[in-house]
Amino acid sequence: MRMRTRWVARGCALSVAATLALAPAADAQAPTDPEVLDPALAVSAAVSELNQPISIAFLGKDDMLVLEKASGQVKRVVRGQVRDVVLDLAVNSASERGLLGIALHPKFRRNGWVYLFWSQSASGVDSTDLADVRLMANRVDRFEWDDGQLEFDRNIITFRAFQNDATNGVLRGNHNGGVIRFGPDGKLYAIVGDTGRRGQTQNLATGPFTPPADDDQFGGPEPDDAHLTGVILRLNDDGTTPTDNPFYDYGATLDGEVGANIQKIFAYGIRNGFGMDFDPASGDLWEQENGDDTFDEINRVERGMNGGWVQLAGPIDRVAQFREMESTFGGRSLQQLRWPPTNIAETPEEARDRIQRTMPMAHFSDPEFSWKWAVPPGGIGFVDGDGLGEDFAGDLFVGGATQGTLGGHLFRFKLDKHRRNFALDDPRLADRVADNNAKADMTESESLLAGRSFGVLTDIQTGPDGHLYAVSTNRGIIYEIFPR
Repeated sequence: MRMRTRWVARGCALSVAATLALAPAADAQAPTDPEVLDPALAVSAAVSELNQPISIAFLGKDDMLVLEKASGQVKRVVRGQVRDVVLDLAVNSASERGLLGIALHPKFRRNGWVYLFWSQSASGVDSTDLADVRLMANRVDRFEWDDGQLEFDRNIITFRAFQNDATNGVLRGNHNGGVIRFGPDGKLYAIVGDTGRRGQTQNLATGPFTPPADDDQFGGPEPDDAHLTGVILRLNDDGTTPTDNPFYDYGATLDGEVGANIQKIFAYGIRNGFGMDFDPASGDLWEQENGDDTFDEINRVERGMNGGWVQLAGPIDRVAQFREMESTFGGRSLQQLRWPPTNIAETPEEARDRIQRTMPMAHFSDPEFSWKWAVPPGGIGFVDGDGLGEDFAGDLFVGGATQGTLGGHLFRFKLDKHRRNFALDDPRLADRVADNNAKADMTESESLLAGRSFGVLTDIQTGPDGHLYAVSTNRGIIYEIFPR
């Protein structure tokens, strides 16, 4: 593996993906300035002129590490200015690949450990060629912060990246997930998209039901190393498996890669997500999940959760609607070709039966919120503390992933007193579904709208100053939201 520092790579444009509408580095016309709708808040650019920033981590006040998706660079930004390139990785950034996620160890001040989720190019240079990856090119690595640079320490885990299924020969580079976070329990959590797989962790016990019987030319449908996808993993800081994971005992009854991988799983049945965060008040894990054309979700992720994908997206009592919409709109393929939407269950009872056929002890619960048509959502983040004012403390902000001068919505969700559901005032949202009229339509989300025109938001975090920072990847800007 080739790790490079202080090597300047030429960036490349992000592709437009079906779920996350990733945009080129600049809008076709001058972007509209973002606005926040609550008069108590204001917004300004904290950092600008970046090349497709995608995630951040704070070293201290006015001091952050910024990931650039396509250049593979980790930049240190101090007081709004790029001070240095502290690491440069040879990434494949085709479609939704690239340098994707960062997390600092809870004891970073003591050990200096920084974790990165990235897609490694096979050629050893930055690349946008869909074929320029080895099979297991998505990886989480641990680096050590040493004298203002990041030095490779160890690989934590690798995941499937290559997508060229023998059944259809279509090259893809999407659904990699890539968000990593340390939980209040000191464990590392990573969200991994399905990367187009169709197997047990996608609730297909015997695979996609189309020849060949295996998931693809590399094995499956069991979650071997090439099929540990559509999951949220929970790991120790050295990559080993915590013995209190929900499927640890079940995995111990199975052999080899499959058993060891099942032990790592915290939740599964997940299509793909670009946002994940822990509630600072309750410690609960939340994630957003992108549908294909329909039923984007926000979930409170309990241990052992089965999210239902590919059998289901959205509330289970809407499965017939999910089936009808995905079977008649757009590509009508759930974005992958080997398990078409006409296979979706026709009744809630049939869907629940299929979901329960996979791992024992798993449980399905409806999303805490859904949009009927894909909005789509992007990064999410809780307000940690009262740095925006007491009224905003503990609220969840959800970014939008639509491009263009008027895109980039920002939603605000207040939680109920038990921190398990959203407190929704709009009576139209009593069913916890926004019944919008078309893709990217805001109908029934009006009461949730907190801002607009932010561009494609891929990360939202509370900074050391208590302000909210939102990463706009197509604008090349990190926005700061603060009290007036």
